[in-house]
Amino acid sequence: MSKSPVFGFLLLLLFIAIAIALAANATVATPVSVTQQFKEAPQFYNSPDCPVIVDEDESDGQDSSILCSDQAVHVAMTLDTAYIRGSMAAILSVLQHSSCPQNIAFHFVASATANASLLRATISSSFPYLNFRVYPFDDSSVSRLISTSIRSALDCPLNYARSYLANLLPLCVRRVVYLDSDLVLVDDISKLAATPLGDDSVLAAPEHCNANFTAYFTPTFWSNPSLSLTFANRKPCYFNTGVMVIDLDRWREGDYTTKIEEWMELQKRIRIYELGSLPPFLLVFAGNIVPVDHRWNQHGLGGDNFRGLCRDLHPGPVSLLHWSGKGKPWARLDANRPCPLDALWAPYDLLQTPFALDS
Repeated sequence: MSKSPVFGFLLLLLFIAIAIALAANATVATPVSVTQQFKEAPQFYNSPDCPVIVDEDESDGQDSSILCSDQAVHVAMTLDTAYIRGSMAAILSVLQHSSCPQNIAFHFVASATANASLLRATISSSFPYLNFRVYPFDDSSVSRLISTSIRSALDCPLNYARSYLANLLPLCVRRVVYLDSDLVLVDDISKLAATPLGDDSVLAAPEHCNANFTAYFTPTFWSNPSLSLTFANRKPCYFNTGVMVIDLDRWREGDYTTKIEEWMELQKRIRIYELGSLPPFLLVFAGNIVPVDHRWNQHGLGGDNFRGLCRDLHPGPVSLLHWSGKGKPWARLDANRPCPLDALWAPYDLLQTPFALDS
């Protein structure tokens, strides 16, 4: 039986509708982070007893003296579209709990292939008075050294940028607090930044000496005497590299970037660890860092690297909450499957939702 012209016309309309739907889905598939809009954060002011940092020389059109001042608290973070929402929350938390927020200088490292102007504009629109600069990071400088790890997100070249801060930041920046993008502070960052590093230590971080340190390296590593002797005369303890106080002058003097790269080159030839950028730091620094109170990195709130299940806080006081691990609070909140502690991150979320009402 022949089909009527009306049937053919309806079939044509159906194909057009399907094509339109596919095109719409393709548009939605564009990375959401690029089009996210964020609210403007409140402006935060110094308390009366904060040192006054005067802009002495802005002749280059880029640097103000605060970005080089020893009186400033220098904070380094990576910046990309995938984690921009977390970065915005972290910045807000730092400023909100600081007694001298106008004396904080932010140094953001972004991939050289990223849209730096968009990232810069996003930060400026929410934090118009923020003292910051964005530094391009050449992914190719480290991508050749990266070995696959247990979670693909750990293999992003920008995840290794913390090893290159001494090369990326100006020489006038002598000490920096490095922070991951999946954390919030609930205490004054100046307390962390003032951690004494002694006569020769390069960095400080909370240590966890009760962790099974051997688990961070493969049997190949431990069965090779020339490798396992790396930790001879050291008491190596695990520390999370998402929160560190780093003396950049000492890092440069000791050429620690090269030392980390040498371990990464060995990993390409002989698999000696499974995680991403953490093990090279442990190989170089574990047992030789200044321990910081655990309150400054309540880490692991994102769960393990495989399932990202909910976790509780570690015992003791809290100055910094860190959602390290697979689960990120913004993703779980969006999926309407938050963990209880994600409610502690939510107040710092600056995402502008289409249905948000001004209070």
